[in-house]
Amino acid sequence: MRGRVVVVTGASSGVGRATARAFADAGADLALVARGHDGLEIAAKELESAGCRAMAFPTDVADPDQVEAAASEIERTLGPIDVWVNDAMVSVFSPFLEMSLDEFRRVTEVTYLGTVHGTYAALRRMVSRNRGVIVQVGSALAYRGIPLQSAYCGAKHAVQGFSESVRCELLHERSSVRITMVQLPALNTPHFDVALARLPREPQPVPPIYQPEIAAQAVVWASEHPRRELWVGGSTAATLIANSVVPGLLDRYLGRTGYSAQQSDEPIRPGRPSNLWDPVPGDRGAHGYFDARSHARSIQFWLTSHAALAAEMARSALERTKR
Repeated sequence: MRGRVVVVTGASSGVGRATARAFADAGADLALVARGHDGLEIAAKELESAGCRAMAFPTDVADPDQVEAAASEIERTLGPIDVWVNDAMVSVFSPFLEMSLDEFRRVTEVTYLGTVHGTYAALRRMVSRNRGVIVQVGSALAYRGIPLQSAYCGAKHAVQGFSESVRCELLHERSSVRITMVQLPALNTPHFDVALARLPREPQPVPPIYQPEIAAQAVVWASEHPRRELWVGGSTAATLIANSVVPGLLDRYLGRTGYSAQQSDEPIRPGRPSNLWDPVPGDRGAHGYFDARSHARSIQFWLTSHAALAAEMARSALERTKR
């Protein structure tokens, strides 16, 4: 990664913030893209103090003109883009019929069309150079919808289908540009503190919960390895496998448990902030309020990213049992 230019959308907080740090640790130059000026500026200063070249580009990814302008400025100031990470997202925790259609549209514009806009801006530059990687930050919810997040689940499903289509077109053209998608588990990020919620209790990630640094490691790994898709976390793998085998059973299970699993014991705060239409002022960093309940490691991801070593360890252990 040394000297490569990496764009991370949604870089002001959560997974995007952790991902920017991980790429910086690997030696990349960072272009930080998000709406929130406060978090962006602090993130850029944080990375620069660690010896990384980092610049903030305040951008609403729902606006294609803003995304194109940011991409042009990034290449003018930092150089040709090598990796583009689409991570920006918003969500609404609410039963579908209690949402307004404007709210549903906004989630779609940011989470789905924001990915489309980023991919378009990146491909316009990468294809002519015949190099580059686009990483779509996805979720187990790209395959398995859950209650109370219909707009977000629909957007992530759309990103999945869109990415597969464009990947096929790149293969048809024999392009060396690569698109990969990283499907993540529930994560301890500030998202749950600022997402619009119409629930009796405060929203929370569905356990088991992982720290955002695991997601960041996976995104960096995916940018360096030719995998079409990467599953992260045992819960992601279990969910996607179960959904391919018994989707109807999961429908009924989530109908019974999905409401309570996404709510903490704390009553919803009156006037809680929402970042749906505008960024919430301040810097929230990468972590949410669930550190005490979050896993800092994922055995599943370690086995995936160290497959050859894991296979050798298994072979050695089997030989020892035979002696």
